[in-house]
Amino acid sequence: MNAEIIAVGSELLLGQIANTNAQFLSQQLAGLGINVYFHTVVGDNAARLEQAIKVARTRADLIIFTGGLGPTKDDLTKETIARLLQRKLVTDEEALRSIEAYFARTNRIMTENNKKQALVLQGSVILKNEHGMAPGMAITIDSITYMLLPGPPKEMQPMFLKYGRAFLLEKLGQQERIESRVLRFFGIGESELETRIQDLIDQQSNPTIAPLAGDGEVTLRLTAKHRSEAEAKKMLDETEKKIVERVGAYLYGYNEETLFEKAIQTLKAQKKTVAAAESLTGGLFLEQLTAVPGASQVVRGGVVCYTNDVKEKVLGVPHAVLTADGAVSERCACLLAENVRTLCQADIGISFTGVAGPAPLEGKPVGTVYIGISTSDNRTDVYPLTLSGQRDAIRVRTAKYGCSFLLKALDGYR
Repeated sequence: MNAEIIAVGSELLLGQIANTNAQFLSQQLAGLGINVYFHTVVGDNAARLEQAIKVARTRADLIIFTGGLGPTKDDLTKETIARLLQRKLVTDEEALRSIEAYFARTNRIMTENNKKQALVLQGSVILKNEHGMAPGMAITIDSITYMLLPGPPKEMQPMFLKYGRAFLLEKLGQQERIESRVLRFFGIGESELETRIQDLIDQQSNPTIAPLAGDGEVTLRLTAKHRSEAEAKKMLDETEKKIVERVGAYLYGYNEETLFEKAIQTLKAQKKTVAAAESLTGGLFLEQLTAVPGASQVVRGGVVCYTNDVKEKVLGVPHAVLTADGAVSERCACLLAENVRTLCQADIGISFTGVAGPAPLEGKPVGTVYIGISTSDNRTDVYPLTLSGQRDAIRVRTAKYGCSFLLKALDGYR
């Protein structure tokens, strides 16, 4: 089965909201072995929606619609499809009772146009809406299946998981499984990583290997297709092994796992604590680290030492060091890491100092960064970096590099 997802709503085209529904449905359909070849977004316009449907019918045998099932005039998805398929819209009595009960329960007046939400394509399978009003529906005509789902994700996602997915499984019978695995790398550029595994990419067929770069990280999505889930996973394992043999030193996690989640997991596993002194990053590192559930078990605290005065009076960096070496220096990073570890009574101290821009500082160019790591065995390492990009990008990448160096200190990489 080849699918196309059509999202209906002018708010998507205006950029007022993101099309997260398509992302969710693509992930779900991949798990069913259904190929998604096209995402289409169309505004609240019957003529343009009709045109989009006609195009989709030439290249897909499953078309899933999100949005346009509400009570207002610009909600026109099912009316447009009904006209194209020459099907009547009829009232689903169970949906109508549910809508009437909602208005009675909330002591609100039910206007006539709300009855429109209970209309469904005649002969379709009804997908109950247990989190809203308008039901979904699915119907197959001339070998093409049309599935209509509501636009709000809080309604669409549970509807698809409970009813839409079951409908498709029944329709598919025995189907291929598509298994995906994302490998996450840090500290290596996309071009270098791709060069090291270029022959594997060139030879790919099943599993496939797709590189993707973003926010200073690189990911590889491995996708295998097989009727047996176990065999598909075995294929992924074999491909991953070949990749790890070449670039495993940079692999830190899988799927949606972040560097900060990995750091918290590793700190907890080793019963270690951490504290941070942040100049360049201004608290960004600890913000990201403490966003991870369970961080309170391993994060002792930190100091945002944005000025030299705070570096000197709170974290004990000698005035002579700040004058001779500068705040943006290896020596300063070393002392900040050691002193914040002692101040917060942590096992590991980490420090960030540098020049995020937009102008040079202390004669050092934008992108100059020093990250210090001090451990309880009285070892301190300072990592100098030269980063490119705008101010925000430099700060984000610096925090991630700090997390990477922390993991290396904990032997958190494989």
